[in-house]
This record gives sequence, C-alpha cells and structure tokens, in this order.
Amino acid sequence: MKTIEINAKIRENLGKKETKKLRVEESVPCVLYGGKENIHFYAHKTAFKDLIYTPNSYIVKLIINNNEHLSVIQDAQYHPVSDEILHIDFYEINQDNPVVIGVPVILNGFAKGVQDGGKLNLMAKKLRVKGLVNNLPDELNVDVTNIKLGQTLKVKELSFENIELIDNPNTSVCSVKLTRAARGAATDEEGADGAEGAEGAAEASES
Repeated sequence: MKTIEINAKIRENLGKKETKKLRVEESVPCVLYGGKENIHFYAHKTAFKDLIYTPNSYIVKLIINNNEHLSVIQDAQYHPVSDEILHIDFYEINQDNPVVIGVPVILNGFAKGVQDGGKLNLMAKKLRVKGLVNNLPDELNVDVTNIKLGQTLKVKELSFENIELIDNPNTSVCSVKLTRAARGAATDEEGADGAEGAEGAAEASES
C-alpha cells in the first residue's frame, strides 16, 4: 500500500481554548494512539487534503518534531456544515504486526448479467482487511464476469493472498439488477407476443 507523508508539530498546550486557537489558524488538532504514550500534535489543514478527500487508502508516515511514526487513520471528525476537518485520530503501527484498514474495491470484467440487460451496482466501496503492512494492497480487484442477472456477490465469496477480509461474510459487495428500461422492454415484448397469439386465435376461429 502507498504511503503518504505528513509533517506535524507537537502540541505544547491542550484544552478547548488552545484547540479553538489552532482551528482559527486553520490547523487540525490530532492524536496518535498505539505507542508507548499518546502523542498530541497538529498540522495545517492542507497537509491532510490528499489523505482525507480521496477514495484511496494510505499508510501515513507522520513526522512529528522530526520523529517518524507509521500509522493509519482511526477516526476523523468533520464540521457538519462546512465539512472542514475538526480532528483526526491516528493509530501507530509497525511492520511486524497486522494492520486493519479499509481498502477500495475495484470491479473488473463484463458481467454476464450486464450482457443480458442488467446494471452492475457497487455496494461496498471499501472493505476492511487485516494484514502486515507490506502485504496491504492499494485496491481489491474483484472479477464480476460470472455474475448473472439478479445475483449478488458477497464477502464470503472473495479471497485474496496474504490478507484477511474482516467485514461480515454476508456483506454485499456488488450485484447485477434488471434495469427499468430492460424490464419495460421485456413487458412490451410479452404484450406483443400475447397480442399476436390472440390475433392468430381469432383468425383461426373465423376460418
């Protein structure tokens, strides 16, 4: 998995007043958990732009006062109106212990159900995986070629090397459903067939 680097500074003072001051200065207060002690730090909001506002997932290399910490995002809080980042929690990781992180799902192939007039729907944009840092993929490639009309692919039907899927096995990943247009066309065809049959029967009775 790709790594993104963020330079940050230790928070010397905590409390609501200092937190408000940081936000006025357009900085984001953060906490790093999982190490020997929790580390309170901050960085300007632009430092998190490529990390937060993206469908991708990253291992985060935090450089806090020149000390490096590998981490993943554990939680993020946003302003309910402006969607500005208010706070981010990170969790420190290392190369030897498994990591849990959400990974984007990419659908590959031309589903049989789509060929028959259905529409492919992605229902799980990300799935949580567990694995060592060096084994974490940038994305989960899912082959949909054999999915038929009306079928749903679930987590329990997927497997990937060196990582474990930890979402509920019955979680729906994607499905192929009949579109309204295709359903309408099928109804029209049935109606036309029925009309032709009735017309043929009428002609036969007249003769």
